[in-house]
Amino acid sequence: MKRLCMACDLINKPQLIDEYLEYHKPGGVWPEIISSIKDSGVLDMEIYLQGSRLIMVLEVDDDFDFETKTRLDQQNPRVAEWEELMWQFQQAVPGVSEDQKWAPMERIFKLP
Repeated sequence: MKRLCMACDLINKPQLIDEYLEYHKPGGVWPEIISSIKDSGVLDMEIYLQGSRLIMVLEVDDDFDFETKTRLDQQNPRVAEWEELMWQFQQAVPGVSEDQKWAPMERIFKLP
């Protein structure tokens, strides 16, 4: 099992942030999205918010890779619809390409 951390920014407008939070309340994420996430090898996922910065923590199986997940997502019309919807609220973090939503974070410390 691996742990991955990703960062993404929300557009810093309170109304958009509130709407994004509504989509992520229990029962708000479409069932097809939950299935897609789990089917790709994600064992657990949490998203945290500070201001307009999102941090996603993923626990994935050893075979998980983002290229495969991205390819499968692009072939799934419901996932594509969800991603297009979420892109209304999200923006790239500084330092990555404008079309990249979630940027991988580098672990710089682990408690010995």
